[in-house]
Amino acid sequence: MPPVSLLIKPASSGCNLRCAYCFYHDVSKKREIRNYGVMSLETLEALVVRAFDEAEGTLAFAFQGGEPTLAGLPFYRAFVGFVKKHDTKRAKVSFAIQTNGVLLDEEWARFLREHQFLVGLSVDGYKDLHDLNRTDGKGGGSFQAAMKAAQIMTRHEVEFNILCVVNRLTARHVDKVYSFYQKSGFRWLQFIPCLDDLHESRGKNQYSLTPALYESFLKALFDRWYADFMASKGVSVRHFDNWVGMMLGYPAESCSLNGVCVSYFVVEADGSVFPCDFYVVDEWKLGNVHTDSLHDMRTSLTAKRFIKDSVHIHEKCKGCECFQLCRGGCKRDRELTEGGIPGLNYFCEAHRGFFRYALPRMEKMTAVLRARRRV
Repeated sequence: MPPVSLLIKPASSGCNLRCAYCFYHDVSKKREIRNYGVMSLETLEALVVRAFDEAEGTLAFAFQGGEPTLAGLPFYRAFVGFVKKHDTKRAKVSFAIQTNGVLLDEEWARFLREHQFLVGLSVDGYKDLHDLNRTDGKGGGSFQAAMKAAQIMTRHEVEFNILCVVNRLTARHVDKVYSFYQKSGFRWLQFIPCLDDLHESRGKNQYSLTPALYESFLKALFDRWYADFMASKGVSVRHFDNWVGMMLGYPAESCSLNGVCVSYFVVEADGSVFPCDFYVVDEWKLGNVHTDSLHDMRTSLTAKRFIKDSVHIHEKCKGCECFQLCRGGCKRDRELTEGGIPGLNYFCEAHRGFFRYALPRMEKMTAVLRARRRV
Protein backbone atom coordinates (compact mmCIF):
# COMPACT_ATOMS: atom_id res chain seq x y z
CA MET A 1 0.00 0.00 0.00
CA PRO A 2 1.20 3.57 -0.63
CA PRO A 3 2.21 5.77 2.31
CA VAL A 4 -0.80 7.30 4.08
CA SER A 5 -0.84 11.05 4.63
CA LEU A 6 -3.61 12.95 6.40
CA LEU A 7 -3.89 16.71 6.67
CA ILE A 8 -6.33 17.35 9.51
CA LYS A 9 -8.25 20.58 10.21
CA PRO A 10 -9.30 20.15 13.85
CA ALA A 11 -10.66 23.70 14.14
CA SER A 12 -11.94 23.84 10.55
CA SER A 13 -11.60 27.38 9.15
CA GLY A 14 -11.61 28.97 12.59
CA CYS A 15 -8.63 31.20 13.33
CA ASN A 16 -7.46 33.79 15.85
CA LEU A 17 -5.86 35.87 13.07
CA ARG A 18 -7.31 37.59 10.00
CA CYS A 19 -4.49 37.26 7.48
CA ALA A 20 -5.27 39.25 4.34
CA TYR A 21 -4.21 36.52 1.91
CA CYS A 22 -5.66 33.46 3.72
CA PHE A 23 -6.60 31.01 0.98
CA TYR A 24 -8.61 28.82 3.36
CA HIS A 25 -10.84 31.73 4.35
CA ASP A 26 -11.63 32.05 0.65
CA VAL A 27 -12.11 28.30 0.12
CA SER A 28 -14.46 27.97 3.10
CA LYS A 29 -16.71 30.73 1.72
CA LYS A 30 -17.29 28.64 -1.40
CA ARG A 31 -18.98 25.69 0.33
CA GLU A 32 -22.33 25.20 2.01
CA ILE A 33 -20.82 24.95 5.51
CA ARG A 34 -18.10 27.55 6.04
CA ASN A 35 -16.93 26.36 9.45
CA TYR A 36 -17.42 22.85 10.84
CA GLY A 37 -16.38 23.88 14.35
CA VAL A 38 -13.91 21.94 16.51
CA MET A 39 -13.46 18.25 15.77
CA SER A 40 -15.01 15.90 18.32
CA LEU A 41 -12.91 13.20 19.97
CA GLU A 42 -15.22 10.64 18.37
CA THR A 43 -14.30 11.93 14.91
CA LEU A 44 -10.64 12.17 15.87
CA GLU A 45 -10.55 8.52 16.91
CA ALA A 46 -12.48 7.50 13.78
CA LEU A 47 -9.88 9.09 11.50
CA VAL A 48 -7.03 7.46 13.45
CA VAL A 49 -8.72 4.07 13.07
CA ARG A 50 -9.23 4.62 9.32
CA ALA A 51 -5.58 5.60 8.93
CA PHE A 52 -4.25 2.49 10.66
CA ASP A 53 -6.70 0.30 8.76
CA GLU A 54 -4.85 1.22 5.56
CA ALA A 55 -1.32 1.95 6.75
CA GLU A 56 1.29 -0.73 6.16
CA GLY A 57 4.46 1.35 6.16
CA THR A 58 4.62 5.05 6.84
CA LEU A 59 1.78 7.14 8.20
CA ALA A 60 1.87 10.94 8.48
CA PHE A 61 -0.56 12.99 10.54
CA ALA A 62 -0.36 16.75 9.96
CA PHE A 63 -2.59 19.38 11.56
CA GLN A 64 -3.46 22.66 9.88
CA GLY A 65 -6.22 25.23 9.83
CA GLY A 66 -7.53 27.77 10.13
CA GLU A 67 -5.47 27.64 13.31
CA PRO A 68 -5.14 24.07 14.63
CA THR A 69 -4.07 25.02 18.17
CA LEU A 70 -7.61 26.35 18.74
CA ALA A 71 -8.64 22.73 19.28
CA GLY A 72 -6.69 22.87 22.56
CA LEU A 73 -3.85 20.85 24.01
CA PRO A 74 -6.17 18.20 25.58
CA PHE A 75 -7.35 17.40 22.02
CA TYR A 76 -3.79 16.59 20.96
CA ARG A 77 -3.12 14.57 24.10
CA ALA A 78 -6.18 12.51 23.21
CA PHE A 79 -4.89 12.16 19.66
CA VAL A 80 -1.56 10.73 20.83
CA GLY A 81 -3.48 8.32 23.02
CA PHE A 82 -5.59 7.14 20.09
CA VAL A 83 -2.48 6.60 17.98
CA LYS A 84 -0.88 4.45 20.69
CA LYS A 85 -4.12 2.52 21.11
CA HIS A 86 -4.65 1.69 17.44
CA ASP A 87 -1.07 1.31 16.15
CA THR A 88 -1.17 -2.48 16.24
CA LYS A 89 0.91 -2.77 13.04
CA ARG A 90 3.76 -0.70 14.51
CA ALA A 91 3.73 1.66 11.55
CA LYS A 92 6.33 4.38 11.10
CA VAL A 93 4.28 7.36 12.29
CA SER A 94 5.14 11.07 12.07
CA PHE A 95 3.38 14.13 13.48
CA ALA A 96 3.37 17.72 12.20
CA ILE A 97 1.47 20.92 12.87
CA GLN A 98 1.36 24.31 11.12
CA THR A 99 0.59 27.26 13.37
CA ASN A 100 0.67 31.02 13.69
CA GLY A 101 2.21 30.52 17.12
CA VAL A 102 -0.14 32.82 19.03
CA LEU A 103 -1.21 30.17 21.55
CA LEU A 104 2.09 28.34 21.91
CA ASP A 105 3.46 28.39 25.45
CA GLU A 106 5.79 26.31 27.63
CA GLU A 107 3.24 23.51 28.08
CA TRP A 108 2.62 23.29 24.35
CA ALA A 109 6.36 23.20 23.69
CA ARG A 110 6.95 20.39 26.17
CA PHE A 111 4.19 18.36 24.50
CA LEU A 112 5.49 19.01 20.97
CA ARG A 113 9.01 18.03 22.00
CA GLU A 114 7.91 14.90 23.86
CA HIS A 115 5.94 13.57 20.89
CA GLN A 116 8.35 14.80 18.21
CA PHE A 117 5.98 17.04 16.29
CA LEU A 118 7.56 18.92 13.40
CA VAL A 119 6.20 22.45 13.59
CA GLY A 120 5.71 24.86 10.72
CA LEU A 121 5.66 28.39 12.17
CA SER A 122 4.35 31.25 10.03
CA VAL A 123 6.68 34.25 10.09
CA ASP A 124 6.49 36.54 7.06
CA GLY A 125 9.90 38.11 7.45
CA TYR A 126 10.65 41.02 9.76
CA LYS A 127 8.06 42.85 11.84
CA ASP A 128 6.88 45.53 9.42
CA LEU A 129 6.28 43.03 6.63
CA HIS A 130 4.74 40.36 8.84
CA ASP A 131 2.30 42.71 10.57
CA LEU A 132 0.98 44.19 7.34
CA ASN A 133 -0.93 41.03 6.45
CA ARG A 134 -0.94 38.79 9.54
CA THR A 135 -3.23 40.71 11.89
CA ASP A 136 -5.65 39.78 14.66
CA GLY A 137 -9.36 40.58 14.77
CA LYS A 138 -8.65 44.14 15.95
CA GLY A 139 -6.05 44.86 13.28
CA GLY A 140 -3.06 44.40 15.56
CA GLY A 141 0.06 42.62 14.39
CA SER A 142 1.06 39.08 15.37
CA PHE A 143 4.84 39.30 14.88
CA GLN A 144 5.73 39.45 18.56
CA ALA A 145 3.60 36.39 19.33
CA ALA A 146 5.18 34.41 16.49
CA MET A 147 8.70 35.31 17.58
CA LYS A 148 7.89 34.45 21.20
CA ALA A 149 6.70 31.03 20.00
CA ALA A 150 9.97 30.55 18.11
CA GLN A 151 11.96 31.40 21.24
CA ILE A 152 9.94 29.00 23.39
CA MET A 153 10.32 26.16 20.88
CA THR A 154 14.04 26.80 20.55
CA ARG A 155 14.41 26.66 24.31
CA HIS A 156 12.57 23.34 24.46
CA GLU A 157 14.38 21.92 21.40
CA VAL A 158 11.21 21.56 19.35
CA GLU A 159 12.01 20.94 15.69
CA PHE A 160 10.43 23.69 13.59
CA ASN A 161 10.75 25.42 10.26
CA ILE A 162 9.64 28.84 9.09
CA LEU A 163 6.76 29.28 6.66
CA CYS A 164 6.83 32.53 4.70
CA VAL A 165 4.05 33.47 2.29
CA VAL A 166 5.62 35.23 -0.69
CA ASN A 167 3.32 38.14 -1.45
CA ARG A 168 3.77 41.38 -3.34
CA LEU A 169 5.76 43.03 -0.55
CA THR A 170 7.95 40.15 0.65
CA ALA A 171 8.96 39.54 -2.97
CA ARG A 172 10.38 43.06 -3.11
CA HIS A 173 12.46 42.73 0.05
CA VAL A 174 14.22 39.39 -0.35
CA ASP A 175 17.58 40.45 1.05
CA LYS A 176 16.10 41.99 4.19
CA VAL A 177 13.83 38.98 4.78
CA TYR A 178 16.65 36.48 4.31
CA SER A 179 19.01 38.49 6.50
CA PHE A 180 16.35 38.69 9.21
CA TYR A 181 15.97 34.90 9.19
CA GLN A 182 19.74 34.48 9.39
CA LYS A 183 20.01 36.90 12.31
CA SER A 184 17.14 35.08 14.08
CA GLY A 185 18.90 31.73 13.70
CA PHE A 186 16.22 30.27 11.42
CA ARG A 187 17.88 27.65 9.21
CA TRP A 188 14.88 25.76 7.79
CA LEU A 189 12.79 27.92 5.47
CA GLN A 190 9.77 27.37 3.26
CA PHE A 191 8.67 30.13 0.89
CA ILE A 192 5.09 29.66 -0.27
CA PRO A 193 3.77 31.65 -3.27
CA CYS A 194 0.70 33.65 -2.33
CA LEU A 195 -2.61 32.51 -3.83
CA ASP A 196 -5.42 34.65 -5.13
CA ASP A 197 -9.01 33.50 -4.68
CA LEU A 198 -10.09 30.18 -6.17
CA HIS A 199 -11.50 30.37 -9.73
CA GLU A 200 -10.71 34.11 -9.97
CA SER A 201 -8.22 36.04 -12.09
CA ARG A 202 -4.78 36.44 -10.57
CA GLY A 203 -2.86 39.57 -9.64
CA LYS A 204 -5.68 41.93 -8.64
CA ASN A 205 -5.24 42.08 -4.87
CA GLN A 206 -2.87 44.34 -2.96
CA TYR A 207 -0.99 41.26 -1.74
CA SER A 208 -1.03 39.44 -5.11
CA LEU A 209 2.20 37.89 -6.37
CA THR A 210 2.76 38.48 -10.09
CA PRO A 211 4.96 36.25 -12.30
CA ALA A 212 7.49 39.06 -12.80
CA LEU A 213 7.79 39.64 -9.05
CA TYR A 214 8.05 35.93 -8.35
CA GLU A 215 10.85 35.54 -10.88
CA SER A 216 12.86 38.37 -9.36
CA PHE A 217 12.20 36.95 -5.90
CA LEU A 218 13.43 33.47 -6.85
CA LYS A 219 16.59 34.85 -8.44
CA ALA A 220 17.48 37.08 -5.49
CA LEU A 221 16.71 34.35 -2.95
CA PHE A 222 18.76 31.83 -4.91
CA ASP A 223 21.77 34.17 -4.95
CA ARG A 224 21.76 34.32 -1.15
CA TRP A 225 21.05 30.61 -0.69
CA TYR A 226 23.71 29.53 -3.19
CA ALA A 227 26.32 31.75 -1.55
CA ASP A 228 25.52 30.21 1.83
CA PHE A 229 25.74 26.70 0.37
CA MET A 230 29.14 27.36 -1.16
CA ALA A 231 30.28 28.81 2.17
CA SER A 232 29.00 25.66 3.97
CA LYS A 233 26.49 27.65 6.03
CA GLY A 234 23.76 25.11 5.44
CA VAL A 235 20.50 27.08 5.14
CA SER A 236 17.62 24.95 3.88
CA VAL A 237 15.15 26.47 1.40
CA ARG A 238 12.69 23.68 0.72
CA HIS A 239 11.91 24.40 -2.94
CA PHE A 240 15.57 24.80 -3.87
CA ASP A 241 16.54 21.72 -1.87
CA ASN A 242 13.87 19.76 -3.70
CA TRP A 243 14.94 20.91 -7.17
CA VAL A 244 18.59 20.06 -6.52
CA GLY A 245 17.53 16.73 -5.07
CA MET A 246 15.55 15.96 -8.23
CA MET A 247 18.66 16.73 -10.30
CA LEU A 248 20.45 14.13 -8.18
CA GLY A 249 17.78 11.55 -8.97
CA TYR A 250 15.65 11.79 -5.84
CA PRO A 251 11.84 11.88 -6.12
CA ALA A 252 9.94 15.13 -5.85
CA GLU A 253 9.17 15.88 -2.21
CA SER A 254 6.50 18.49 -2.83
CA CYS A 255 3.25 17.41 -4.51
CA SER A 256 3.43 20.53 -6.69
CA LEU A 257 6.55 19.08 -8.35
CA ASN A 258 5.11 15.63 -9.04
CA GLY A 259 3.55 16.67 -12.34
CA VAL A 260 0.23 15.13 -11.30
CA CYS A 261 -2.00 15.40 -8.24
CA VAL A 262 -1.85 12.52 -5.75
CA SER A 263 -5.19 12.94 -3.92
CA TYR A 264 -3.96 12.81 -0.35
CA PHE A 265 -6.53 13.04 2.46
CA VAL A 266 -7.62 16.38 3.92
CA VAL A 267 -9.94 15.78 6.88
CA GLU A 268 -12.29 18.55 7.96
CA ALA A 269 -13.55 18.86 11.52
CA ASP A 270 -16.73 16.84 10.90
CA GLY A 271 -14.74 13.98 9.33
CA SER A 272 -15.40 14.97 5.72
CA VAL A 273 -12.49 14.11 3.45
CA PHE A 274 -11.19 16.00 0.41
CA PRO A 275 -8.32 15.33 -2.04
CA CYS A 276 -6.31 18.55 -1.57
CA ASP A 277 -6.00 21.46 0.83
CA PHE A 278 -6.68 23.90 -2.00
CA TYR A 279 -9.96 22.19 -2.95
CA VAL A 280 -11.84 21.61 0.29
CA VAL A 281 -15.13 22.46 -1.40
CA ASP A 282 -18.36 20.49 -1.74
CA GLU A 283 -17.66 19.49 -5.35
CA TRP A 284 -14.58 17.50 -4.33
CA LYS A 285 -15.81 15.78 -1.17
CA LEU A 286 -14.62 12.15 -1.22
CA GLY A 287 -16.53 10.84 1.79
CA ASN A 288 -16.35 10.85 5.58
CA VAL A 289 -14.17 8.90 8.01
CA HIS A 290 -17.29 7.83 9.92
CA THR A 291 -18.73 6.00 6.90
CA ASP A 292 -16.01 5.40 4.30
CA SER A 293 -12.62 3.69 4.24
CA LEU A 294 -9.58 5.54 2.96
CA HIS A 295 -9.24 2.93 0.23
CA ASP A 296 -12.79 3.54 -1.01
CA MET A 297 -12.23 7.30 -0.97
CA ARG A 298 -8.86 6.99 -2.71
CA THR A 299 -10.40 4.91 -5.51
CA SER A 300 -13.68 6.84 -5.81
CA LEU A 301 -14.80 8.39 -9.09
CA THR A 302 -14.36 11.86 -7.56
CA ALA A 303 -10.75 11.15 -6.59
CA LYS A 304 -10.00 9.72 -10.02
CA ARG A 305 -11.56 12.75 -11.71
CA PHE A 306 -9.52 15.08 -9.51
CA ILE A 307 -6.28 13.36 -10.51
CA LYS A 308 -7.25 13.07 -14.18
CA ASP A 309 -7.78 16.83 -14.40
CA SER A 310 -4.13 17.40 -13.43
CA VAL A 311 -2.52 14.98 -15.90
CA HIS A 312 -2.71 17.18 -18.98
CA ILE A 313 0.61 18.63 -20.19
CA HIS A 314 0.31 22.01 -21.88
CA GLU A 315 1.70 22.24 -25.40
CA LYS A 316 4.17 24.91 -24.32
CA CYS A 317 5.57 22.52 -21.70
CA LYS A 318 6.36 19.78 -24.20
CA GLY A 319 10.02 20.05 -25.10
CA CYS A 320 10.63 22.84 -22.56
CA GLU A 321 14.10 22.57 -21.02
CA CYS A 322 12.63 23.37 -17.59
CA PHE A 323 9.88 20.76 -17.59
CA GLN A 324 11.82 18.01 -15.81
CA LEU A 325 12.08 20.27 -12.76
CA CYS A 326 8.91 22.35 -13.09
CA ARG A 327 6.67 19.49 -14.34
CA GLY A 328 3.89 21.96 -15.01
CA GLY A 329 3.48 22.92 -11.37
CA CYS A 330 0.52 22.77 -9.03
CA LYS A 331 -2.98 22.34 -10.44
CA ARG A 332 -4.03 25.38 -8.41
CA ASP A 333 -1.65 27.51 -10.51
CA ARG A 334 -3.17 26.10 -13.72
CA GLU A 335 -6.69 26.96 -12.69
CA LEU A 336 -7.56 29.06 -15.76
CA THR A 337 -8.61 26.24 -18.06
CA GLU A 338 -8.64 26.02 -21.83
CA GLY A 339 -11.50 23.93 -23.19
CA GLY A 340 -11.98 22.08 -19.90
CA ILE A 341 -8.31 21.14 -19.43
CA PRO A 342 -5.72 22.85 -17.19
CA GLY A 343 -4.13 25.96 -18.65
CA LEU A 344 -0.52 27.04 -18.56
CA ASN A 345 0.95 27.57 -15.10
CA TYR A 346 0.44 31.16 -13.96
CA PHE A 347 4.12 31.28 -12.95
CA CYS A 348 5.44 29.62 -16.13
CA GLU A 349 7.58 32.54 -17.25
CA ALA A 350 8.84 33.06 -13.70
CA HIS A 351 10.06 29.46 -13.58
CA ARG A 352 11.59 29.62 -17.05
CA GLY A 353 13.46 32.81 -16.25
CA PHE A 354 14.63 31.44 -12.91
CA PHE A 355 15.92 28.12 -14.25
CA ARG A 356 17.82 29.81 -17.08
CA TYR A 357 19.42 32.03 -14.45
CA ALA A 358 20.14 29.40 -11.80
CA LEU A 359 20.66 26.06 -13.56
CA PRO A 360 24.44 26.42 -14.17
CA ARG A 361 25.00 26.98 -10.45
CA MET A 362 22.53 24.22 -9.51
CA GLU A 363 24.59 21.85 -11.66
CA LYS A 364 27.72 22.94 -9.76
CA MET A 365 25.91 22.15 -6.53
CA THR A 366 24.99 18.66 -7.68
CA ALA A 367 28.67 18.04 -8.52
CA VAL A 368 29.69 19.19 -5.04
CA LEU A 369 27.05 17.00 -3.40
CA ARG A 370 28.05 13.95 -5.43
CA ALA A 371 31.69 14.49 -4.43
CA ARG A 372 30.68 14.73 -0.76
CA ARG A 373 28.77 11.45 -1.00
CA ARG A 374 31.88 9.70 -2.31
CA VAL A 375 34.00 10.84 0.64
